[in-house]
Formats: sequence, C-alpha cells, structure tokens
Amino acid sequence: MGPQARRAVCPGSFDPVTHGHLDIIERATSLFDEVVVAVGVNQSKHRLFSDDERIAMLRRAVEHLPQVSVEGFSGLLTTFCTEHDISAIVKGLRAVSDFDYELQMAQMNSSLSPVETVFVPTSPEWSFLASSLVKEVASYGGDVSGLVPDFVNEALVARLRDASG
Repeated sequence: MGPQARRAVCPGSFDPVTHGHLDIIERATSLFDEVVVAVGVNQSKHRLFSDDERIAMLRRAVEHLPQVSVEGFSGLLTTFCTEHDISAIVKGLRAVSDFDYELQMAQMNSSLSPVETVFVPTSPEWSFLASSLVKEVASYGGDVSGLVPDFVNEALVARLRDASG
C-alpha cells in the first residue's frame, strides 16, 4: 500500500485466538487498508500459550487475509502505533461492561498520541465469547471446537491434556 494507506491495529493477548477475535479482525479489513494484529507479549503475565505460539496461531488464522499482518508488542500500544505509522486502534465490544473500560483506555491513548479508537460491536453469535471462558470450558472437558479455529482447538486440547497429565 502507498504512504497514504489507512492502517489500524487490533491489539490483544489472543490466548488463544477465537472466532470472536477473527470476526473483529476481518471486519476491520473492510474499514482499513492494512490491519496489524498486535499480540501482547508481557513476560509478567501467565499465559497458556507462549508469545511465539500465540503469534504463530494468529498468523495461521489470518493467512487468508493478505492485508493483515501479525506482530508481537510490549509496552504502550500508542508507542507501537507511532512506530508503525498506525492511526487507529480497533476494539471489539461485547457488552456495556466492556465499554466503560475501553472508553477510558481510548481517552488515555488519545492523550498520549494522535490515534483514534474505533469500537466495533461483536457479532451477536460471538458476544459471549472470551479466551478465558474458552480455556475454562476446555479445561473441564467441554467441547469448544465451534468457538476457535480447528488447529487452535487441537493445540488447546493437547496443552490442557499435557498440563493435567
């Protein structure tokens, strides 16, 4: 894309990536020329999947979207945006409870750099979906295969089996 390409970021921990995340990423591609999925890599946070695993899963999940790239980031999202010439942050909202927190974050981010936050309502079929819920249900043997890509489900089942074994 040329220098005037509109670039946005979809940030998250994606531990693991779900169909809800992919819905927001795909819809962001209709609003922006380029979308960078920024995977939070924070050593102090305990994750089920490593930074490299989460980045690899996302790259595989978005390989059908040529205008989407995936990168790890640590530190402030606004710094990442400045360094990558990104002018917008796309966030999915599941419920009003998400909005309170996300609005504060959007206001803080805009005070730190010239970046706009675009809120995209989650599609109704994914409005309940959260990575933490997927991990919890899967840890009790529940079938989450309809909530995540097939290869993510396989990795999730294997990881939980290894952790309990």
